Amino acid sequence: MSESAPKSTPQSLLIVDDDMAFTSVLARAMNARGYICSVANGAATALQLAAQSRPAYCVLDLKLGESNGLKLIPELLQAAPGMRILLLTGYASIATAVEAIKRGAHDYLAKPADADQIARALAAHAPRQSTMAAPPADAPPPLKRLEWEHIQRILGETGGNISEAARRLGMHRRTLQRKLAKHPVRERPNPGHA
Repeated sequence: MSESAPKSTPQSLLIVDDDMAFTSVLARAMNARGYICSVANGAATALQLAAQSRPAYCVLDLKLGESNGLKLIPELLQAAPGMRILLLTGYASIATAVEAIKRGAHDYLAKPADADQIARALAAHAPRQSTMAAPPADAPPPLKRLEWEHIQRILGETGGNISEAARRLGMHRRTLQRKLAKHPVRERPNPGHA
Protein backbone atom coordinates (compact mmCIF):
# COMPACT_ATOMS: atom_id res chain seq x y z
CA MET A 1 0.00 0.00 0.00
CA SER A 2 1.47 3.38 -1.01
CA GLU A 3 1.79 6.18 1.48
CA SER A 4 -0.40 9.18 0.84
CA ALA A 5 -0.68 12.50 2.64
CA PRO A 6 -1.28 12.07 6.37
CA LYS A 7 -4.91 12.11 7.40
CA SER A 8 -6.05 14.66 9.98
CA THR A 9 -7.12 13.39 13.40
CA PRO A 10 -10.44 14.97 14.46
CA GLN A 11 -9.03 16.63 17.60
CA SER A 12 -5.56 17.55 16.28
CA LEU A 13 -4.62 21.17 16.92
CA LEU A 14 -1.68 23.27 15.78
CA ILE A 15 -0.93 26.27 18.02
CA VAL A 16 1.11 29.00 16.31
CA ASP A 17 2.35 31.88 18.47
CA ASP A 18 5.78 33.41 19.08
CA ASP A 19 5.11 33.58 22.84
CA MET A 20 6.58 30.28 24.09
CA ALA A 21 5.05 30.56 27.56
CA PHE A 22 1.58 31.16 26.08
CA THR A 23 1.83 28.23 23.65
CA SER A 24 3.01 25.91 26.42
CA VAL A 25 0.15 26.86 28.76
CA LEU A 26 -2.45 26.75 25.97
CA ALA A 27 -1.23 23.36 24.71
CA ARG A 28 -1.56 21.87 28.22
CA ALA A 29 -5.03 23.36 28.63
CA MET A 30 -6.20 22.14 25.21
CA ASN A 31 -4.70 18.68 25.83
CA ALA A 32 -6.82 18.54 28.99
CA ARG A 33 -9.87 19.27 26.79
CA GLY A 34 -9.13 16.33 24.51
CA TYR A 35 -7.07 17.98 21.76
CA ILE A 36 -3.81 16.53 20.46
CA CYS A 37 -1.57 19.60 20.26
CA SER A 38 1.54 20.53 18.36
CA VAL A 39 3.22 23.89 18.83
CA ALA A 40 5.07 26.22 16.47
CA ASN A 41 6.72 29.48 17.52
CA GLY A 42 7.37 30.70 13.98
CA ALA A 43 6.00 30.60 10.43
CA ALA A 44 8.49 28.07 9.01
CA THR A 45 7.87 25.55 11.80
CA ALA A 46 4.10 26.08 11.51
CA LEU A 47 4.15 25.29 7.78
CA GLN A 48 6.32 22.23 8.34
CA LEU A 49 4.04 20.86 11.10
CA ALA A 50 0.90 21.62 9.06
CA ALA A 51 2.25 19.70 6.07
CA GLN A 52 3.48 16.77 8.19
CA SER A 53 0.55 16.20 10.53
CA ARG A 54 -2.37 17.86 8.69
CA PRO A 55 -4.08 19.09 11.89
CA ALA A 56 -7.84 19.55 11.92
CA TYR A 57 -7.51 22.93 13.67
CA CYS A 58 -5.05 25.77 14.02
CA VAL A 59 -4.96 28.57 16.58
CA LEU A 60 -2.88 31.27 14.92
CA ASP A 61 -1.61 34.52 16.43
CA LEU A 62 -1.84 37.65 14.27
CA LYS A 63 1.65 38.83 15.26
CA LEU A 64 4.46 36.29 14.86
CA GLY A 65 7.61 38.25 15.58
CA GLU A 66 8.57 39.70 12.19
CA SER A 67 5.85 37.68 10.42
CA ASN A 68 2.15 38.35 10.08
CA GLY A 69 -0.45 35.66 10.81
CA LEU A 70 -2.76 37.00 8.10
CA LYS A 71 -0.14 36.30 5.42
CA LEU A 72 0.37 32.81 6.81
CA ILE A 73 -3.31 31.75 6.56
CA PRO A 74 -3.34 30.82 2.83
CA GLU A 75 0.03 29.04 3.14
CA LEU A 76 -1.21 26.98 6.10
CA LEU A 77 -4.37 26.05 4.19
CA GLN A 78 -2.27 25.01 1.21
CA ALA A 79 -0.11 22.83 3.48
CA ALA A 80 -3.16 21.33 5.26
CA PRO A 81 -6.31 21.72 3.15
CA GLY A 82 -9.48 21.59 5.24
CA MET A 83 -7.76 22.80 8.41
CA ARG A 84 -9.96 25.20 10.35
CA ILE A 85 -8.10 28.32 11.47
CA LEU A 86 -8.93 30.47 14.49
CA LEU A 87 -6.99 33.76 14.45
CA LEU A 88 -6.04 35.28 17.82
CA THR A 89 -5.33 38.98 17.89
CA GLY A 90 -4.49 41.54 20.52
CA TYR A 91 -5.20 44.20 17.89
CA ALA A 92 -8.85 43.38 17.15
CA SER A 93 -10.37 45.47 14.42
CA ILE A 94 -13.16 44.86 11.98
CA ALA A 95 -10.80 45.29 9.03
CA THR A 96 -8.47 42.62 10.44
CA ALA A 97 -11.36 40.24 11.05
CA VAL A 98 -12.76 40.72 7.55
CA GLU A 99 -9.30 40.23 6.01
CA ALA A 100 -8.71 37.07 8.08
CA ILE A 101 -12.01 35.58 6.89
CA LYS A 102 -11.24 36.54 3.28
CA ARG A 103 -7.89 34.76 3.50
CA GLY A 104 -9.52 31.58 4.79
CA ALA A 105 -9.71 31.81 8.59
CA HIS A 106 -12.91 30.41 10.05
CA ASP A 107 -13.10 32.71 13.05
CA TYR A 108 -11.12 35.11 15.21
CA LEU A 109 -10.90 35.97 18.91
CA ALA A 110 -9.48 39.05 20.59
CA LYS A 111 -6.75 38.44 23.16
CA PRO A 112 -6.71 37.75 25.99
CA ALA A 113 -8.70 34.60 25.20
CA ASP A 114 -8.72 31.68 27.61
CA ALA A 115 -8.75 27.98 26.74
CA ASP A 116 -12.53 27.71 27.27
CA GLN A 117 -13.21 30.51 24.78
CA ILE A 118 -10.82 28.94 22.27
CA ALA A 119 -12.40 25.49 22.73
CA ARG A 120 -15.89 27.00 22.20
CA ALA A 121 -14.73 28.80 19.05
CA LEU A 122 -13.17 25.61 17.67
CA ALA A 123 -16.29 23.58 18.53
CA ALA A 124 -18.46 26.14 16.74
CA HIS A 125 -16.61 25.31 13.52
CA ALA A 126 -16.27 21.57 14.03
CA PRO A 127 -17.84 19.30 11.43
CA ARG A 128 -21.16 17.99 12.74
CA GLN A 129 -20.91 14.69 14.56
CA SER A 130 -23.08 11.88 13.24
CA THR A 131 -24.68 11.49 16.70
CA MET A 132 -26.15 14.98 16.49
CA ALA A 133 -29.59 15.44 14.99
CA ALA A 134 -29.00 17.29 11.74
CA PRO A 135 -31.58 19.79 10.56
CA PRO A 136 -33.55 18.79 7.45
CA ALA A 137 -31.69 19.58 4.23
CA ASP A 138 -34.27 22.17 3.23
CA ALA A 139 -34.28 23.91 6.64
CA PRO A 140 -33.22 27.56 6.36
CA PRO A 141 -30.16 28.69 8.34
CA PRO A 142 -30.92 30.16 11.79
CA LEU A 143 -31.85 33.84 11.85
CA LYS A 144 -28.81 34.88 13.93
CA ARG A 145 -26.48 33.14 11.45
CA LEU A 146 -28.19 34.86 8.49
CA GLU A 147 -27.86 38.24 10.20
CA TRP A 148 -24.17 37.62 10.94
CA GLU A 149 -23.46 36.56 7.34
CA HIS A 150 -25.33 39.59 5.97
CA ILE A 151 -23.34 41.95 8.23
CA GLN A 152 -20.07 40.31 7.14
CA ARG A 153 -21.04 40.64 3.46
CA ILE A 154 -21.85 44.35 3.87
CA LEU A 155 -18.59 44.89 5.81
CA GLY A 156 -16.69 43.23 2.98
CA GLU A 157 -18.41 45.46 0.41
CA THR A 158 -17.50 48.57 2.39
CA GLY A 159 -13.91 47.51 3.00
CA GLY A 160 -14.50 47.25 6.76
CA ASN A 161 -15.89 50.80 7.07
CA ILE A 162 -18.17 50.60 10.12
CA SER A 163 -19.98 53.89 9.51
CA GLU A 164 -20.78 53.07 5.88
CA ALA A 165 -21.78 49.50 6.75
CA ALA A 166 -24.09 50.75 9.52
CA ARG A 167 -25.69 53.23 7.10
CA ARG A 168 -26.31 50.46 4.54
CA LEU A 169 -27.68 48.17 7.23
CA GLY A 170 -29.99 50.89 8.56
CA MET A 171 -28.61 50.78 12.10
CA HIS A 172 -26.62 53.01 14.40
CA ARG A 173 -22.83 52.62 14.21
CA ARG A 174 -22.61 51.70 17.91
CA THR A 175 -25.28 49.02 17.49
CA LEU A 176 -23.25 47.48 14.69
CA GLN A 177 -20.09 47.64 16.81
CA ARG A 178 -21.88 45.84 19.67
CA LYS A 179 -23.09 43.10 17.31
CA LEU A 180 -19.57 42.65 15.94
CA ALA A 181 -18.08 42.49 19.42
CA LYS A 182 -20.26 39.46 20.20
CA HIS A 183 -18.97 36.09 19.07
CA PRO A 184 -21.14 34.85 16.19
CA VAL A 185 -23.56 32.21 17.44
CA ARG A 186 -23.75 28.90 15.68
CA GLU A 187 -27.12 27.53 16.60
CA ARG A 188 -27.39 23.78 16.81
CA PRO A 189 -30.30 21.61 17.76
CA ASN A 190 -30.10 20.28 21.29
CA PRO A 191 -28.87 16.68 20.90
CA GLY A 192 -31.00 15.62 23.88
CA HIS A 193 -34.25 16.61 22.20
CA ALA A 194 -35.86 15.25 19.07
